[in-house]
Amino acid sequence: MAGVLRAERVWVETFTGLRVDQFGRLLKAVRERGGEGCGWGRPWRLPLAERVLLVAVYYRTNLTMRQLAPLFGVSPATVCRVIQRLGPLLALEPARAATDAAERLWIVDGTLVPVRDRKVGASSRNYRCSANVQVIVDAETRLVVAAARPVPGNTADAKAWRDSGLAAHCKGVTVLGDGAYINTGLIVPHRKRPGRPLLKGEEEDNAQHRKVRARVEHTFSRMKNYKILRDCRQRGNGLHHAVQAVARMHNLAIAA
Repeated sequence: MAGVLRAERVWVETFTGLRVDQFGRLLKAVRERGGEGCGWGRPWRLPLAERVLLVAVYYRTNLTMRQLAPLFGVSPATVCRVIQRLGPLLALEPARAATDAAERLWIVDGTLVPVRDRKVGASSRNYRCSANVQVIVDAETRLVVAAARPVPGNTADAKAWRDSGLAAHCKGVTVLGDGAYINTGLIVPHRKRPGRPLLKGEEEDNAQHRKVRARVEHTFSRMKNYKILRDCRQRGNGLHHAVQAVARMHNLAIAA
């Protein structure tokens, strides 16, 4: 049975959230990472562009394998193999602090992603089995700088940050965090103490801090337009690959 979706402008822009030129850059990155090869076994039925489209559509819509299969004219098993093969190749390349690191301002925060795999997630404050994903966002461009490997959702943000290894990307850069990141070396809001109200200057600092830090929440909102981050059915490293791919597509979508 022939598929409905093809790597054409109307389908790319409708189902991926990317313009054709942005999708082209994603396709180029996957090709450079070896996505054209089939490894061992018989060749892929779909050309590379349509396989990349399939993965992007899966992350954007969170349709099941059985729902995606007739759209591309392949079997559910083929859909699964395509996602497992190409998903890691869409991953974001973490940015390194540039020569102007002292002038950069980054924001870090954690977001909870509901997951079905209880080896990846845990019962969390959103009353679901979720994973905690630490993400660094550039305050000026709102691009995702790096995203950590998911940890169980009941992990405190400060511990998740310390264990993530993301601090290595932040040398020389000013990084903001919320009150959950106290004693981590990040810039956090002033805390109220018993019997000691905040000074006027401290309240003004906190207001400015909240205003800037809200940008990471806006980024999470845009990333979760990719519905895989609202209910991830993938197991093992599937969520990690999904977060990295969504971060890359988010960056492509908002880049000039």
